Amino acid sequence: MTDDRTGQDLARAGTRAVERSSDVEQRQISNEARLIRGVFRAAGLAAGTAVRGSQWAVGTTYEVTKELAQAALDGESSADIAERTGNALRSIARSALGVTEGSVREIVSYVPTPNGSTQQAITVGPYLRSASTEDLRRRGDALLARSADVYFTEDVHPAYDRILDEIAPDEARILRFMALNGPQPSVDVRTNRPLGIGSELVQGDLTSVPEQAGVRYPDRARSYLINLNRLGLTFTSDDPVVLSRYMVLEVQPVVEEALKKAGRAPKIVRKSLRLSEFGEDFCRTCFTIG
Repeated sequence: MTDDRTGQDLARAGTRAVERSSDVEQRQISNEARLIRGVFRAAGLAAGTAVRGSQWAVGTTYEVTKELAQAALDGESSADIAERTGNALRSIARSALGVTEGSVREIVSYVPTPNGSTQQAITVGPYLRSASTEDLRRRGDALLARSADVYFTEDVHPAYDRILDEIAPDEARILRFMALNGPQPSVDVRTNRPLGIGSELVQGDLTSVPEQAGVRYPDRARSYLINLNRLGLTFTSDDPVVLSRYMVLEVQPVVEEALKKAGRAPKIVRKSLRLSEFGEDFCRTCFTIG
């Protein structure tokens, strides 16, 4: 009887030891997971990847960059490149932080699978990309909950941070110029027809604002203005500015070239380029104006 009890006690002790070992390992994974999340967040390291057209946005170290470059040279698909990026992230986490495979799997669990079946939200830099309707609705409900929270404060519009990442330095110069100088002249060049019937637009929204702002790449001026309009920072108004301000603009090479294309007695429609209310607040918030 004594031997049996002793054996049972040893068995129970062994079971408890196994359970304790499992609990310790689970706690270790959770602690390491938190550690890796903090390190990735501080370093701007993306646990995942996303594709925008043919451009990749991956904030990571030299090893991951090398993996992406090699994958692109090998002609691999987007899914294969995503899988390779995930493997590189796992390798970095294990070698640099000395963590277990379980923790790495817990962190790098949102990398798209080769068949593109990922349904989780994936993080790209500081932004969250939702991969399903459920994720979108969860985020939308969270916004509504914050709007009802009287203790929740938001100093600036959350889009401003994203917009700063989406404008070029030259575009910032354009915005500052307009914030300092107000609405600027803009013109459309059209063909001239009797009573305006059948008049065609030769070139629209011509302005010298980029050159006046001192952009470094004047050949990109058109793209700059299109992007600022896309972001809702500027808009073209039918209301003209003071008539005398068009005299300088209408002798600029780009306008003269459009006038030649318009043929005999071309028509000039005078308009103005302005900052939107959103753009004005953006400039006051994000730039030192003065």
